[in-house]
Amino acid sequence: MSAKPVIDAGPALNFLAINQQRLLLDVLGPISTPETVESEVLRKSRTDRRFERVGLVWSKLTPKWVEVLSDEWTDTLEAVCARQLDMPWTERKKQAKDLGELLVVAHAVAAAEQGQLVTVVIDDQSGARMATAEAQRLDRLRAQQRPVGRIILVNTTIILERAAGTTHIPDRAAMKAIYAKLRTCDDGLSPISNTRLLSADLWKGRGS
Repeated sequence: MSAKPVIDAGPALNFLAINQQRLLLDVLGPISTPETVESEVLRKSRTDRRFERVGLVWSKLTPKWVEVLSDEWTDTLEAVCARQLDMPWTERKKQAKDLGELLVVAHAVAAAEQGQLVTVVIDDQSGARMATAEAQRLDRLRAQQRPVGRIILVNTTIILERAAGTTHIPDRAAMKAIYAKLRTCDDGLSPISNTRLLSADLWKGRGS
């Protein structure tokens, strides 16, 4: 059984800002996100001109395509805080920086511990490290015959790889154009030459 993918603010903002929400949702299906991430997305749409269209798009996607998850305290959230940050949730929630990433991972862990397959969509390196650590912990539990699910980590580049050769990205020229737009929203994305988005291996049988 699969849960809805849990998305962080960065990828959500980027795809919606360049009017590629259909690409995002065609690759992932309906998604979910923590309340804190929704607040960050809406704040950015009000304060950063790069994302000014995101608020309107977001309102059209919720709740049918984007489910907003409660950030209320849970045992799972407390446990993730303790394992990854060595501090209680009551202390961590006072620090706004990277809070969304923690909650994305915690919600994914909660679903995976119920036996579900969960995709985490995150570009932030510290968040990706947390998700990877939790995914490895679940792998160890499954090796011990524990009935837990899995966490799969994806990022913007992987989403684009999955969309290569579709109507959204029919060829390399379209890939270059979309990636260039994404980089105007997120300068943390690597140059396209450092990815496999234009590689012959990726495009074999998919387009030109």
